[in-house]
Amino acid sequence: MMMMAISRFLRRFRRADDGNATVEFVLVFPVSMVLFISAFEAGLMMTRHVMLERGLDMAVREVRLNTGAAPTHDQFKTMICQGAGIIPNCMENLKLEMRPIDPRNWSNIPSVADCVNTDEPFQAPRNYQTGAPNQIMIVRACSLFLPIFPGTGLGFQMPRQSGDFYALVSMSAFVMEPI
Repeated sequence: MMMMAISRFLRRFRRADDGNATVEFVLVFPVSMVLFISAFEAGLMMTRHVMLERGLDMAVREVRLNTGAAPTHDQFKTMICQGAGIIPNCMENLKLEMRPIDPRNWSNIPSVADCVNTDEPFQAPRNYQTGAPNQIMIVRACSLFLPIFPGTGLGFQMPRQSGDFYALVSMSAFVMEPI
């Protein structure tokens, strides 16, 4: 008797198609949300990187065209932050490195950019030299950002630099014009 009732219940359960849409929703919705969140994170990251590149290019252009004295670290940082409008807390999160390079030997450029250490935010820049006339200079700007969705999709996969921050690095080279 009990076995007949169980087998009847299982037959009815197998034939029923109630809840099909729910199963599809449960399987598809998380994947589509991760894709959407990752696309949003990638778009924001690329926008910030483009704006950092723009700010650095505008600042380097200003230094190249202005044949006066080379700007100080803080002046150069201010020029970059003015050109890169959407970078949050730009003056605190941006770290510059400027050094002369030998055009025949590029080995004095460290492979890893020097970024702001969030544990010690007032650390001096790694190397900021203004350079002599007719000297090739390389400038590297590093800025740190928090992912919008750090535990999902692209925000979870980003390599972390300092704490939960990811780094965006921009480089440019120019020649110090003679006065």
